[in-house]
Amino acid sequence: MKPLKVAMLGCGVVGTEVAARILGNAADLEARVGVPLEISAVAVRDAGKERPGIPSELLTTDTAAAIDGADIVVELMGGHEPARELILTALRSGASVVTANKALLASDYAELLAAAEDAGVRLEHEAAVAGAIPIIRPVVNSLAGDRITRVLGIVNGTTNYILDQMEKEGWDFDHALATAQELGYAEADPTADIGGHDAAAKAAILASLAFHTRVSIDDVHVEGITGVTADMVETASAQGFTIKLLAICETLEDSPAGPGVSARVYPALLPKDHALASVGGAFNAVFVEAEAAGSLMFYGQGAGGAPTASAVLGDIVSTARRKVLGGTGQARRSVGSRLPVLPISAIRTRYQITFDVFDRPGVLAQISQVFAEEGTSIELMQQTQLEPTDDDAPQRAKLVIATHSGTDAALAKTVERAVALDAVNELKSVLRIEGH
Repeated sequence: MKPLKVAMLGCGVVGTEVAARILGNAADLEARVGVPLEISAVAVRDAGKERPGIPSELLTTDTAAAIDGADIVVELMGGHEPARELILTALRSGASVVTANKALLASDYAELLAAAEDAGVRLEHEAAVAGAIPIIRPVVNSLAGDRITRVLGIVNGTTNYILDQMEKEGWDFDHALATAQELGYAEADPTADIGGHDAAAKAAILASLAFHTRVSIDDVHVEGITGVTADMVETASAQGFTIKLLAICETLEDSPAGPGVSARVYPALLPKDHALASVGGAFNAVFVEAEAAGSLMFYGQGAGGAPTASAVLGDIVSTARRKVLGGTGQARRSVGSRLPVLPISAIRTRYQITFDVFDRPGVLAQISQVFAEEGTSIELMQQTQLEPTDDDAPQRAKLVIATHSGTDAALAKTVERAVALDAVNELKSVLRIEGH
């Protein structure tokens, strides 16, 4: 067979790493694939800009020409357009596509998958979720005969680093974020990470694949970590918990809204003895729970040029091997709307609520009555006296309440009623408890 032509769209940190490894490891890759892999073009915005290790004759600003005649197109541009249209063009031309574009997949996965199936080619995207960690292939292939019930994971290294440093070093959020930016873990504009949107895109992809149901990023309930304070981290630690930004996808059989799928991202409390609680720094980890396989954990580098390039190269080699062997195109990945995506109010969870209350007789009775009337069971209640701000200020206390399991709607209503009590000075925080 002739060499397989690989066209690259975009050549940033990850693209440069991918190109360098294809060019530098040509003999090894040929041995693994069966034929040489030849970079036919690298489409960039500025072809005049020197890119060390990449021959200048490969650089072009003509994306259409780069796609034309390619066997495999690697999309590393990011963003929605023109990436979406270029991927569709490549698929329809008969080229398989490898992409790390989580935002695009989270919004248009079904359309792109259908285009690949129609054309009899591959759409691979291991690098779109959790960097170097192999999670897409296990979900799609290894567990294809099983029934996945839940996916729980830390899928954003930036936020995990920030929360980890807040706990270990006692830093406040702003200091931890600034340090993450200095070290290159966070972008100059970190909104996608700290706002939970990056994790939400990954949750949408995982939920779609795990539950064979169309889940877009708009279906994912998202809460970021910007409201997490040093006091919240300290309180959590004192109660035996750590705070992690979690992506949670699960099937719900007995929710008030009926059977369906939940996909959500929020900072949550994990018991310190939970395996995910020990995941530190910018690392990622994902738990997959299946009926027959039980609990599986995947752990490793979730971001960065080299780890992400590893996942991209894995997809390139896998796709190239299939082409050499004359295999069929896209492995069937049903993402039909078999189950509805349920709102956050339908899930069952536990709350840890921290109030600033006035320290006077009857306060606990007032709050307990509200909880009782709403049917919210209290597991733990702890009160700590606060230092007065001045001599004339009324005495106040920090009241931490952990609940038993209930629907999110019922727990939220309980908090709403409790905050309205004249005994409550301020609601300090509400965090869900996971991992029990």
